[in-house]
Amino acid sequence: MEKKLVSIIIPVYNEEAHLEEFCERLFTYDFDFPVEFIFVEDGSSDKSYVILEKFKDKAGVVIHRQGYNQGKGAALSKGIELAKGGIIAIQDADFEYDPMDLKRLIEKVQRDEADVVYGSRFKQHSPQVHRTFHYLGNRFLTLLSNFMSGIYLSDMETCYKVFRSEIIKGLHLECKRFGFEPEVTAKIATLKIRIHEYSISYHPRTYSTGKKIGWQDGVAAIWYIIKFNLLTSLLKIPVVKREILPSKYYMTTRQWL
Repeated sequence: MEKKLVSIIIPVYNEEAHLEEFCERLFTYDFDFPVEFIFVEDGSSDKSYVILEKFKDKAGVVIHRQGYNQGKGAALSKGIELAKGGIIAIQDADFEYDPMDLKRLIEKVQRDEADVVYGSRFKQHSPQVHRTFHYLGNRFLTLLSNFMSGIYLSDMETCYKVFRSEIIKGLHLECKRFGFEPEVTAKIATLKIRIHEYSISYHPRTYSTGKKIGWQDGVAAIWYIIKFNLLTSLLKIPVVKREILPSKYYMTTRQWL
């Protein structure tokens, strides 16, 4: 089976301290399938863009600079728009996640075993110890999302998500910041697709080492879970782009809004 080009989208915001090391390490991995790396620099106030420019001539590297800081969701939406691959995956620009885990998730789609794959930090056999506040917050948001979306996940807020390109490009996405996770989860839950979840390793960083998500984003996520799961019809929120998403994925009339 011919392996599809994979577009790995990497949003970047104020990652100067470790960005060069991250890029150099990322490019050493053998993904065993064609890859393009789409870096979306989201209006950083540090030298992140200058560092990315060092890699602009490397094969498979695409660098897009947002005019101003718009948020992770906006950066991902731009990356999805630019992606040319038949498979689209998401990678943060830090060392919290292992790209070799991402390769394993991508291979599930490459082999046509799944349409969407989530990497879970909380699967039972994962040995990782988590910080209590973030662990409980993530588990609560995932439980709430599961209850409202009707699909069971152990880690809705995970960074590692892999999609068939036609699926993620066919979703109407509007969240600009960290609402991307509950929004995309709610919207794929309305589709007739195969969703898989596999354990991944995780090495959490602290706010002193660059972590950006805060309690305000957790509160916002609760609203997004309610909004995109329960209020799409009432608020006439578009779910899919009919001109892009193949009809074989439609499951309910919600998608025609």
